[in-house]
Amino acid sequence: MKLDFSKTLVMGILNVTPDSFSDGGDFINPQTAITHAKDMIEQGADILDIGGESTRPGAQRVTAKEELDRVLPIITAIRSEFPNTEISIDTYKSEVAKQAILAGATIINDVSGLQLSDNMAQAAAQLQVPIIINHMKGTPETMQKGEIIYKDVIEEITAFFAEKIKLLEESGVKKENIILDPGFGFGKTVQHNITMLNHLDRFKKFGLPILIGLSRKSTLGKLLQENFNREFSPKERLSASLAATAIAIQNGASIMRTHDVLETKQFVTILDTIRSQRQ
Repeated sequence: MKLDFSKTLVMGILNVTPDSFSDGGDFINPQTAITHAKDMIEQGADILDIGGESTRPGAQRVTAKEELDRVLPIITAIRSEFPNTEISIDTYKSEVAKQAILAGATIINDVSGLQLSDNMAQAAAQLQVPIIINHMKGTPETMQKGEIIYKDVIEEITAFFAEKIKLLEESGVKKENIILDPGFGFGKTVQHNITMLNHLDRFKKFGLPILIGLSRKSTLGKLLQENFNREFSPKERLSASLAATAIAIQNGASIMRTHDVLETKQFVTILDTIRSQRQ
């Protein structure tokens, strides 16, 4: 399978975890998860991103076996019923990535950007599938603790990408199989996230697709709270997510990772259509 970047792609999130920040526990039951996956495909998802371990701030790690027990039945079922659907495995463990690809996944989404596994680059090369490298400062347990400091957030992410692209290529991964994710909310303050979105085009220098996952995230909740003087739960942040999506696409994003597939698909379709007809 080959991703078509002539349009903005929508990646639907399927967390089969009890503790994800927005939908933790909603789809821990395999049949419920499979039903939700089918719904997202019918709503227009180009990719399904399946994760068996939460990477929210402060999340605790689980074993590879537990992660595989959660994700493999879902991947197998989706692949059987929807043979042409792109499926990404959201994991930082190379063992999980390998087993998921063998079960029918087609993309590796490494939230740690190769930092938490010694041989994820080699696994991606062996499997010859696209790999998403996400910028994360610290680990899920620590990334939002204490003071988060960057001398220049754009320069540091750029240097991170350059290093990881080099590692992947030296390991045998084709450059065309690399996708960049600057890690909205992963070890970044609200201002870091805003700066990153406003200067997203700086990462286009690598000539690689850019993925952004900002759906329902706490930065959006904090910005809403500052302006409306009340808290907004993750599921109340759809409009805010779409507003940030517009900025991301205008500045170079090729893939939007979202909990809200139908609304995001409609949004990016109109945005792409109008932008394509500019004089």
